[in-house]
Amino acid sequence: MTPIFEIVLVEPEIPWNTGNVARTCIGLGARLHLVEPLGFSLEDKDMKRAGLDYWDKLVWKRHPSLEAFLENLPEGASVFCLSTKGKKTLWELRSQPGSYFLFGAETRGLPTWLLERYADRVYRIPMTGDIRSLNLSTAVGIAAYEAARQLNAIPLPGQP
Repeated sequence: MTPIFEIVLVEPEIPWNTGNVARTCIGLGARLHLVEPLGFSLEDKDMKRAGLDYWDKLVWKRHPSLEAFLENLPEGASVFCLSTKGKKTLWELRSQPGSYFLFGAETRGLPTWLLERYADRVYRIPMTGDIRSLNLSTAVGIAAYEAARQLNAIPLPGQP
């Protein structure tokens, strides 16, 4: 099965966030990319617990660095950065099948140089209230399901 799109966690720090994102990827038919260094072991019991018994269903790839990940992007790849620094909102993003959605580390976000490289493709999730950001796995879920909605990728039972 070809993944609907690609979810990229750049240097994730918290195992249960990564486990939750893995479950979201499985539920949507998306591929998960983990960009090192990771802030935990892939053997971490909390991460495994967050993914429950779904790990064997996950389509994923591990990358030794952000630079290595970027070097291996397909020519003309559709890349979107999700960041609190985005000037445009997620509602303005137009998803395409095979798009890459990049999310940064829980405490640092995406590196400034990457946001500058993709300056026209940096989006934020709209929020009201006095918070700096949403939880990483929550942000991935919101963005991923919005992308899937735009692509009409998840039919309801009984629909084609």
